[in-house]
Parts: sequence; C-alpha cells; structure tokens
Amino acid sequence: MLLYNLLLFVISFIAGSVPLWFKGITEKRMNLLLAFSGAFLLSITFLHLLHETFEELHTSAGIYLLAGFFLQLVIQRFTHGIEHGHVHLEDDGHHHHHHVPLASILVGLGIHAFMEGLPLGFNYLDSATGPSLYLAVAAHKLPEIILVTSLAFSVKGRNTAILVLILFSLLTPVGSYIASEMSQGYAFISRVRTIIIPIVAGSFIHIATTIFFESGTKQHLLTRQKVFAIGIGVGIGLLTLLFE
Repeated sequence: MLLYNLLLFVISFIAGSVPLWFKGITEKRMNLLLAFSGAFLLSITFLHLLHETFEELHTSAGIYLLAGFFLQLVIQRFTHGIEHGHVHLEDDGHHHHHHVPLASILVGLGIHAFMEGLPLGFNYLDSATGPSLYLAVAAHKLPEIILVTSLAFSVKGRNTAILVLILFSLLTPVGSYIASEMSQGYAFISRVRTIIIPIVAGSFIHIATTIFFESGTKQHLLTRQKVFAIGIGVGIGLLTLLFE
C-alpha cells in the first residue's frame, strides 16, 4: 500500500506540474481526459465498489450511496465543480478566471481529495478492488490536479501554484494512510468503513455522471472523440476484472 500511495503522489505531482511549464492544454484536450477519467471511475465504482458495499450492507447500502451522491453536491457548492472539469481553458492554452473564490475552491477540493483517499486505505472482500480503485482515483486526479494547479497559477502565480500542487498531491495518499492505520488500530473503524465506502461510491457516481455532461460541446453532444475516450475508460475498467 505504501508503494501505491507513493505512485499516486508521483503521478499527481507530475500531472499537476504540466500547466506550470506547458501552455498547450486546450479545453478540448482536457474534456477528452475528463471523459476518459469519468468513464474509468464510473466503471470501477459499478464493477467493484458497489459489489463490495451491497455484499456487506445489502439493501441499506442504497441509503449511504444516496447520501454520498448529495454530499458531493454540497461539496460542489464550494469547489464550483472543478473536480469534474467545470473550469474552462481557452483553446490557445491561456486561462480566464475572473473573480474566482480560490480559498473556497481549495477548501472544498481539499475535503474531496482527502475523502477519495479514505477507501484506498481499507481492505476489501475482493482482492481486485484495492488496485482497481487506486487506478481509478489516479485517473480521476489527472484532470483534477491539472485544473486546480492551472487555477492557482492564473490567480496567484507560480509560487502559490507549486504549494497547491504539493498539497493536493499529498492529500489523497495521506487520507489512504490514515484510513489504513486507523483500520488496523481501532476495531470500530471496520464498521465505519462499511459506511464510508458507499458514501464515497455515491460521490464518485455524481462526479463521473456530471463529467459526461460537462466535458463536451456547449450542446452536450457526444462527439466521436468523446465516445472514443469513454470507450477506453470503460474498456480499461473491464480489464481490471482480470485482477480477480
């Protein structure tokens, strides 16, 4: 698990560094990356997380899934949807963020980043769930951390952007580490775990489905490129079933 967390930090840091050095990140490219990550995240949620949570909680799992879905809606009130790509980039690579409530976005997104790390620190009934979930979260963090670094860079400058990059590269692995340590040291965490997993799964469903509406044309059309990106995400998600 330590290796997984280290890789997650490295992947997040490298991806988040891109907008600090390159200006070729267009909105079209970001939308395709979002479509891929959303499809992959949704696939892992359906193929692995839902199986785990219904196996343990049965029909009551639906209550926590619903709670997680609407909890993400509340978090979105602070993040302004940056976790599913609702920050736009000009096609020439320049950013246009006027009067952006950066503090609110960073707090909301920090809670979101920490939350998505919690299920990474748990043990699962199916041995394939853990590594599959790490892959899905890593894929989700690629566009997320690129967007938050771009936002900090355009509003506050390079130094602040680097600090934000380091912080958000660490938050999810730290959440995973804390969950892992607490689940080993406290018996009651095993019960909390069964609740956290469906709440996070509900949050993932909200993020992934919203991405499908946000990451496209203004008319919300399914372009061939977007369908291809979604297909790759779903395809890789199905391949994780081979981990079993």
